[in-house]
Amino acid sequence: MGMTMSQKILAAHAGKTEVHAGELVMANLDLVLGNDITAPIAIAEFEKFGAADVFNTEKIALVPDHFTPNKDIKAAMQCACIRSFAKAHGITNYFEVGHDCGVEHALLPERGLVTAGDLVIGADSHTCTYGALGAFSTGIGSTDMACGMATGKTWFKVPEAIKVELTGRLPPYVSGKDLILHLIGMIGVDGARYMSLEFCGPGVAELTMDDRFTIANMAIEAGAKNGIFPCDQPCRDYLRDHNAKTPTVYQPDPDAVYARTIEICLSDLEPTVAFPHLPENARPISDAEGIKIDQAVIGSCTNGRISDLKVAAEIMRGRKVPDSVRCIVIPATQRIWLEAMERGYLKIFAEAGCVVSAPTCGPCLGGHMGILAKDERAIATTNRNFVGRMGHVESEVYLASPAVAAASAITGRITDPRRI
Repeated sequence: MGMTMSQKILAAHAGKTEVHAGELVMANLDLVLGNDITAPIAIAEFEKFGAADVFNTEKIALVPDHFTPNKDIKAAMQCACIRSFAKAHGITNYFEVGHDCGVEHALLPERGLVTAGDLVIGADSHTCTYGALGAFSTGIGSTDMACGMATGKTWFKVPEAIKVELTGRLPPYVSGKDLILHLIGMIGVDGARYMSLEFCGPGVAELTMDDRFTIANMAIEAGAKNGIFPCDQPCRDYLRDHNAKTPTVYQPDPDAVYARTIEICLSDLEPTVAFPHLPENARPISDAEGIKIDQAVIGSCTNGRISDLKVAAEIMRGRKVPDSVRCIVIPATQRIWLEAMERGYLKIFAEAGCVVSAPTCGPCLGGHMGILAKDERAIATTNRNFVGRMGHVESEVYLASPAVAAASAITGRITDPRRI
């Protein structure tokens, strides 16, 4: 019986010639990730183990990004915890705020810390982002992170897979965000529960790497264990340009078994918006146009990359955000922030009436720098819109692409960017 891409990566890291869906395996890890919320819990558990040191100082990444720059004393203590742990154990990949740091799932690929064929765990659900690079990456709990830091291993149940076959080409102002919202709308937030979403077909070549990062990032919003793309030439180019180590490329076997196959023609997609309070409430932009907003958020580990800021800046150039709307722009990393400044995007945002933040998760998880009050409504390029996700339990979050968010910020109502 053939294997999928994900199954081949798990087999290789478990020292097996093959694995099958449902099998439990113990596998060697290439990278263990934690942030300022999850890592302190893992560190406490690590210390209970009595481990003398971490398994590999170069295969652990600690990224303060959720409540940074520190929003309060508790946040400061959380960051102090991981800072001191990184120093005590000589962890190479600790990223300080302002020192080439950023939101973890944009930062790690940018720094070349993940390559095709890697097995990565992170104490953050959106660790599945690195599937865009042909890696098996998935979120885990803080206790599993502690075990990973101590032993360099963790257990997995080998997932079944859903094949997502892509054809066609994305139309103007339609992006990877629209594709993943469309897919989640098709199958629901539990439609891929503990499965691997494996993207294939000629349409993959029409997606930019930033599109793929966005799509893989939100695989968890369909309940998936991971999302993964083949390592094709654009992926290899990205890895080379970001000084990643030599990739190990895995292709699915012709007789690989899939739980189901979903076919999507990219050419048929249009701007898509997920209504409150679930990402599966995805509808075409025509169903959302005219809904009044109080806030627009452009950023996050899902859509804070330079291409996202580019499309938003192009829409906002020479226009003004009305006084009734707060627009918050958050570049995902320090390097992206600098490039956006050099390209003039930050000036465009500021002149339009936006506030531009330092790299942070900020309001995405209801952390800080953009919390919603009761009865307020936001359109956001983030990944979740659960009840109370961005503030008050009686606020609302609509998920959309940077193009839709920027157009909506300018008009004060959810707007099709093609009209702008």
